[in-house]
Amino acid sequence: MDGTLTGTAEARRPTVAEPGAAATYFDLLLREAAAVEFERPLLQARADGRPAGELAELDRLKGRALQVRALLERRRRREAELSALVDTVGDLATLRDLDAVLAALVRRARELLDTDVAYMTLNDVERGDTYMRITYGSVSARFRQVRLPLGAGLGGLVAQSAAPYVTANYADDDRFQHFREIDDAVAEEGLVAILGVPMLLGTRVLGVLFAANRSARPFTREEVTLLGSLAAHAAVALDNTRLLGETRAALEELGAVNTVVRRHSESLERAAEAHDRMAELILRGGGLDDLAAVVAEVLGGGLAILDADGHCLAAVGDVGDAGPPAAAVAAGRGLGRATRHGEHWVLAAGAGSEALCTLVLRAPGELSETDTRILERAGVVTALLLLFRRSLAAAEGRVRGELLEDLLTRRVDDPVTVRQRARRLGVDLDDAHVLVVLACPPRLRERAAQWSAAQAAAHGGLAAQRDGNVILLVGGDRPGEAARRMARELGGYLGTAVTAGGAGPLSGPQPVPDAYAEAQRCAAALHALGRAGDGASAAELGFVGLLVGAERDVGGFVTDTLGPLLDYDRRRGTALVQTLEAYFAAGGNAARAAEALHVHVNTVAQRMARIGHLFGTGWQRPERALELQLAVRLHRLREDHPQ
Repeated sequence: MDGTLTGTAEARRPTVAEPGAAATYFDLLLREAAAVEFERPLLQARADGRPAGELAELDRLKGRALQVRALLERRRRREAELSALVDTVGDLATLRDLDAVLAALVRRARELLDTDVAYMTLNDVERGDTYMRITYGSVSARFRQVRLPLGAGLGGLVAQSAAPYVTANYADDDRFQHFREIDDAVAEEGLVAILGVPMLLGTRVLGVLFAANRSARPFTREEVTLLGSLAAHAAVALDNTRLLGETRAALEELGAVNTVVRRHSESLERAAEAHDRMAELILRGGGLDDLAAVVAEVLGGGLAILDADGHCLAAVGDVGDAGPPAAAVAAGRGLGRATRHGEHWVLAAGAGSEALCTLVLRAPGELSETDTRILERAGVVTALLLLFRRSLAAAEGRVRGELLEDLLTRRVDDPVTVRQRARRLGVDLDDAHVLVVLACPPRLRERAAQWSAAQAAAHGGLAAQRDGNVILLVGGDRPGEAARRMARELGGYLGTAVTAGGAGPLSGPQPVPDAYAEAQRCAAALHALGRAGDGASAAELGFVGLLVGAERDVGGFVTDTLGPLLDYDRRRGTALVQTLEAYFAAGGNAARAAEALHVHVNTVAQRMARIGHLFGTGWQRPERALELQLAVRLHRLREDHPQ
């Protein structure tokens, strides 16, 4: 009974081929044996009387081994084609003459496809026909000189459809329109099987590249693809040398599959790294400089971030002396993706229809698809950061504007509270401040308000809009200098003249309304004096400043105007101020002035010479003389009516 059970178990156990059989097939694969040799192990097993199960397993192993052999054969063939294409690229790189380039392409097409003839036809746009440009392997002079109408024959079908076309028997093929002249030339050449592929430049067909046999022959899909690659090279050669170089680089990439795979893997790693670093940057509150540094490091180039007006917001690395032209930036904005312009890659980013920024990358060579996505993702992140910063700036600007509006309208019930509000914004109202009123065209006031809000945030001040003007309260004690600087900077930003009036220095919240009124009058006075686009304070406007100034410092005006004469009279005991007063009262007549002073006319002349020496040249010009007369009159009033 034990023997029976044992026999039954052995009968149920599946029969497998000996382990050495698999090794035999591996050996055959390693030494690249012919397909017929893969039958030998199975024939030997049958001759040895092996069980049916083992024979079936051997047959299965043989089938798998032949499949592997076929796969390896296809890959070897593909490798040979790629190697040949790489060799073609090498040949093209050494050629500069267009005819030589095209001849090399046609010759290589015949060699790679192992056909009897290869030839190329080109479209002649001016004559409206197609002509034979290059032939290789042709024996018929008539065939080499053929010209035919556009759209005629097999080549016309290829050109119209912009797709490859194969005919196993040209003469019997009725899928295209035959022309007697073409058919006779083909017959004289003895061509039977023909493959034609279009030479495309974008969507335009420049011509057709053919491979033909004088006997029936099927063309495989791989051969169609290979000839199409050569046709693409021909189109590139016809376009220009630069495009030829780019195509050569593409073919070199096809010839280095392992390199492409490795680079693609590296690109994916860079994309993941860039994504993680940009996400971390946003979470920790990084700025545009941090973002530019990350993108420049990942993509290996220099990066600049420009605002919608082309001003640089951040830059890292070498972006070049001059960025792309405005037309390039506008084109990139219209496409919504990264585009190349010379040595720069340009990407415009925005929110909806609003353009927020432009990224300009200067990187060596072409950007891979992955690197392009990194740049485009960086554009999205940059737009988000700008929107976030704009929202914060808008909120802070509203708070600063509301505080300055309260100061201007005297809505300050509690000075302690208003000082606390200012300190929360980084402004100490008890420090010296100047107030500047900026007058600009109405159409530009919104942009001017944005600029002033940014200035206030950057310099620890306050900004608001009122009475059609932009108002800034910033730290400092030189209102005229601040007014000129702001007029110059805002004018450059807006591209137009801006007039600014300054007042101050002031301290505390109470003087703000009066300072605003004085600064307004200064700006209006500058316009009245024909000094639009300038900036000044009341103290810098001479007697006009005396009129527009809030405090009307008469003594200061007299001292500033007549100072040299007053000092001279005080030190020497002379009467130069009195003489000048008499001279003005006499209408500039020295003789009448001498009579009024009861002195000799020569004495008046000597005194006037001394006055001219102390005041310098030009003191008698109308505007200067008017200022001196006003000062002399005020000096007399002060002496007659001392306070």
